[in-house]
Amino acid sequence: MAFKGTASKSASGASMSKYDVEVAAALKKINARLDALEAQAHEKCESTGGGDVGAVVTALKTVFPAKFANL
Repeated sequence: MAFKGTASKSASGASMSKYDVEVAAALKKINARLDALEAQAHEKCESTGGGDVGAVVTALKTVFPAKFANL
């Protein structure tokens, strides 16, 4: 007799294996961390003037004078 076990159901109602459930949980965790990092990046950009290109160019010229001397 065949036995069909399911660990869970997907949003569409399809059966998911234990592995699928673990992968889905890991992806949710990764996406949450990515969202947090994106929010931090936006906060830092806004707190530093929202894109001060002149400051970036100056920093690049200082750190890498041979590469960015012509900017």
